[in-house]
Amino acid sequence: MCGIVGLVSADFPAGELPQIISNALSAIGHRGPDGSGYVVADDFVMGTVRLAILDQKAGIQPISDEEGRYWLCYNGEVYNYRELKAELEEKGHIFKTQCDTEVVLRAWIEWGEGCLSRFNGGYAFALYDRRTKRMVLARDRFGKRPLFYHVRGNALYFASEMKAFLAIPGFAFEQDPAQLGSIVAQWTPLPDQTGFKHVHSLPMGQFLSFLNGEIACHTYYQLTFDSSRQVTNEKDAVEQIRAELDKSVSLRLRSDVEVGVYLSGGIDSAIVAHLARQYNNHDLYTFSVTFEDSQFDESLEQNLVSQHIGTKHLAKHITYKDIVDAFPDAVYHAEIPAFRSAFVPMYLLSELTAENNIKVILSGEGADEAFLGYDLFKETILRSEWDDLSEDLRSERLSSFYPHLAHYAGGSNAAVAGLYQQFSKENMPGLFSHEIRFQNGRFSARLMMPDGAQDPFADIMGLTQSSGEFASMSAVQKAQWLEYKTLLSGYLLSTQGERMSLSHGVENRCPFLDLAVIDVAAATNLKFDNGFREKRLLREAFRADLPAEVVDKRKFPYRAPDTEAFIAEKPDYLDLVLSDSELSKLPFINKKFAGLLTKKLINTAPEKISTKEHQTFMFLLGIAMTNHFFVERSGRGASGKLGNLPPLQKVVDLRT
Repeated sequence: MCGIVGLVSADFPAGELPQIISNALSAIGHRGPDGSGYVVADDFVMGTVRLAILDQKAGIQPISDEEGRYWLCYNGEVYNYRELKAELEEKGHIFKTQCDTEVVLRAWIEWGEGCLSRFNGGYAFALYDRRTKRMVLARDRFGKRPLFYHVRGNALYFASEMKAFLAIPGFAFEQDPAQLGSIVAQWTPLPDQTGFKHVHSLPMGQFLSFLNGEIACHTYYQLTFDSSRQVTNEKDAVEQIRAELDKSVSLRLRSDVEVGVYLSGGIDSAIVAHLARQYNNHDLYTFSVTFEDSQFDESLEQNLVSQHIGTKHLAKHITYKDIVDAFPDAVYHAEIPAFRSAFVPMYLLSELTAENNIKVILSGEGADEAFLGYDLFKETILRSEWDDLSEDLRSERLSSFYPHLAHYAGGSNAAVAGLYQQFSKENMPGLFSHEIRFQNGRFSARLMMPDGAQDPFADIMGLTQSSGEFASMSAVQKAQWLEYKTLLSGYLLSTQGERMSLSHGVENRCPFLDLAVIDVAAATNLKFDNGFREKRLLREAFRADLPAEVVDKRKFPYRAPDTEAFIAEKPDYLDLVLSDSELSKLPFINKKFAGLLTKKLINTAPEKISTKEHQTFMFLLGIAMTNHFFVERSGRGASGKLGNLPPLQKVVDLRT
């Protein structure tokens, strides 16, 4: 795991290029504290900050082929690099390192863009061909590693984090009200959105080609959920699930440094920890967050799993003050407003992980999307069947869905039944599964000044319509597709995941995001049950290996205190959303609505604040803070405070 930056065809004086690239690398130095390097030429410059995971001595970047034709800067891991290396050696390629970076370079030379479909991993890279003067940017299938780009004139700029652009002379961030409206409404950016004008995120499963000032984007992977896998019975299903997850964890343990596991208290991370434990001859470190507020705490289950499988377990205890104190730094690293504060404890957890000299961790991200773990999926099934069910069966289903909500137990569920009746038909093209969720989004969208020309859901409807596969999917598969394309990649893997872990130089790997695991899930989901018990087959596959209290535990969403923490602690930076002068710096914000909302929340008991009010406040604070850092260049975004350049290990000057 590393960070990359670069520029092509930029019209800067040649003598300034080394300082520009050094400043940009220093801005993302936290991603790769072990070293840095760059190559500078007349027509391109690019560099890497390195987190040394494989071949720590020889794997210094950037690298090139023997002729110096191809230059590669690379971030991430291709887990099947050993198999690909063996295949390439049979074709005559000679390797100088034991690092996957060189495998990526040789694979591109051998197979061109066809190499992308062979890679099993999370990566982003930039590769420049000096002969054709073509720059290629590529990103993994599920958007695990970020890659942003900006085009100005005939020049292309790219970086693993947008804050690197602060080092580019003449560059200015400008928030995009239309994108922010979309992000607020659906809780997360779409694959190409960043919240800023003229700054793009390369979508998952795509590569970009830049030649003679022209950009062309290409898709090399599409989510389909089509599986030719033969699964004849439930026993066969659980055996295949076990086997594929075991292989996935084994691949992701490939590392020259120690690998730990994040334990949430749920079944997914427990499975990952159990499998990782089988391959470790030494103590396996596991890490968790625990909470002062008991409604968010899962320490009981975390400790149970740790003791059961035998790990060296460390926990970061989170208070309201911790969240409030770390919030600005976490937003600076996230670079985008979020609908909740749950990413902040993950920022602090990665700090604890780094302090214990663990550079790589495994986590359970992706399990809910693959094995139908969210309520959203069973709600979609029930709503799609609603009109064909009897009143008794509707009531029975609803009561089984929400046993943790006391007012459904033995009482009337008329209110929620009415909601299901209202949303039993599709009202928003392609978005049937998410229509109830988007009701909260419509409330949050009131933060933005009314713009009759802009429907905040237009972009996401356009995304579904641009997919050749989406229309033919089942209702549940459409729900999965939307989760992969929005909340998973736009928030869970990025804001809450990669961006927080790399803020402290920790690489996050996700065994449930292996293509073979997703394939076996697609082949078994709903084949042997009705889908109303989330992740049932996954639970059965590992029932004998884990405590029953965890295997049978209902889904407990990871959350953290939101508005209540800020109201209790009253940090100085609340002025960003409380004062008229600060709000006036956000002309696209509906100041009247924002003012009424914040004043109401400050005077409301936390238990009486609704979910949509929490989310709207968090978005407002995030928008104000990202504007503060990136548009105004204040605080951590101020010029000259970019960060430290990791030890410079390699400089290649190709200028004539």
